[in-house]
Amino acid sequence: MSVDTSRRGGPGTSTCWRILVVERCGKEGEELVQGLRRHGHEVRRVETGGAALQAYDEADLVLIDLELPDLDGLEVCRGIRSAGDIPVIAVTHRGSELDRVLGLQAGADDYLVKPYGFRELIARMEAVMRRARPSPSTARTVTRGPLHIDAAARQVTLDGRDVDLTRKEFDLLFLLASYPETVIPREQLMQQVWGDSWSRRTVDTHVSSLRHKLGASDWVITIRGVGFRLGRG
Repeated sequence: MSVDTSRRGGPGTSTCWRILVVERCGKEGEELVQGLRRHGHEVRRVETGGAALQAYDEADLVLIDLELPDLDGLEVCRGIRSAGDIPVIAVTHRGSELDRVLGLQAGADDYLVKPYGFRELIARMEAVMRRARPSPSTARTVTRGPLHIDAAARQVTLDGRDVDLTRKEFDLLFLLASYPETVIPREQLMQQVWGDSWSRRTVDTHVSSLRHKLGASDWVITIRGVGFRLGRG
């Protein structure tokens, strides 16, 4: 990876985050670490998936290369996601549509393919952290029949039972539930939930998973050729 890690012309950040960089390549890893530190972040770097699983809980954000010497990076993503809501961005050479889908399904909040621009990485980090750390003033609850969504606690209940959702599944459901009578275009969903234009399969996969977890296909209604809206379950 060869990227310009200077601050020149790039978006600054007023917030210092603890960032875990999981990168086996020494040169790439050190370039990334130094660039992030110049942006004011506290950075720790590890080279293996095993080390990442020991260190992630002390980080605010994890940047992970999926090609690791000991474990499959996707398994590491799943391990981090299963244990909590720490944001994860996959940074990898794996750039096919299937690779992106698998990365997102494994729990990555965003997916960036090498080589990339450092300013793009910073912008994506800021977008992910905005979604992960919403302002208290925007936190609210939405109730649609037996479905109750608490944005502050990021908790969903249906008929009084907890529904365990991933971060993206929650964001997708909350967006739909916030506008229950409105058909939200697919492109808008991708922009607001993923912050980029991923494939159609990305949205369809998350919609399918949501329907399964909510126990009914008509909680999320597909409007063919347009987008989706909240149903009545």
